[in-house]
Amino acid sequence: MRSFFYILSAMAVMGLAYWAYQENYKTQQAVREVKRLHRQIGREREALAVLNAEWAYLNRPDRLRELAEINFDRLGLLPFMPDQFGRVDQIAFPVENLVSLSNSIDVSGEVKVQP
Repeated sequence: MRSFFYILSAMAVMGLAYWAYQENYKTQQAVREVKRLHRQIGREREALAVLNAEWAYLNRPDRLRELAEINFDRLGLLPFMPDQFGRVDQIAFPVENLVSLSNSIDVSGEVKVQP
């Protein structure tokens, strides 16, 4: 009977060793994947910084003004003038309609009609 327990213990140790071996390789694979993703995130951030710099370069006011002058015949773009802007009090805001409820529901669930 003692040899049965020795064999059973040895099999359990071998099973746990196999499980630990598999988990070790899964963990190493996950660590490699995380490192790959970090490198990719770094590359994407660099690309985003380059795109932001290009956007800032292309949106320079002097460049846009020059493009507007070159394409004036086709686009008819004019520079902003101070008299084109209005005041806030000139804006007609919509009037909010207040909804009055003539019927109300009591907590007990009964509908009470108010005259």
